[in-house]
Amino acid sequence: MGRPDFAEAARVTGAVVAAIRDDQLAGPTPSLRYTVADLVDHLDGLSAGLASTARKEPPAAEPRPGDGSLLAPGWRERIPAQLATLATAWADPAAWEGVTTAGTIELEAAAAGMFALDEIVVHGWELARSTGQAYETDDAAVQAVADFLEGVPRSEELFGPVVAVPDGAPAIDRLVGLTGRDPAWGP
Repeated sequence: MGRPDFAEAARVTGAVVAAIRDDQLAGPTPSLRYTVADLVDHLDGLSAGLASTARKEPPAAEPRPGDGSLLAPGWRERIPAQLATLATAWADPAAWEGVTTAGTIELEAAAAGMFALDEIVVHGWELARSTGQAYETDDAAVQAVADFLEGVPRSEELFGPVVAVPDGAPAIDRLVGLTGRDPAWGP
């Protein structure tokens, strides 16, 4: 498994987060259990935690379930910075070697890296779609995550049922469909 570059996905998702307006925070997302604020809070926690996973360090804080009422001030600046740090952490070849821990789950570091990139891309897409923003990131990274997800056993706990996309659909549509989101979703 190769090491995809996180930099573009982190930059694009960070820009989406920074552009979310306060009046959009209560809006729906493609993840039916999350509002925009809940998803931003989830991204806040995971962006810091998954950088620790890359460094094979214990997370600085307990994982949060994604609760917009817990979203701390300064998130528009903090989350993009955390995403950039996460991208830098996963750029280190050592991050992809051996075993690491994501939250409380021990797994191969290479798989953890792919799941981390999936989180950044899919949640970035969800937030962009929910707030009327464009979401265009590195197709090679998106394709790498989609290929990875096609090779792992399905978990209804992690992903909803696959949403079929037409042949020739953009890589981002294929990826979000694999994670149980409808690429045509709109608020």
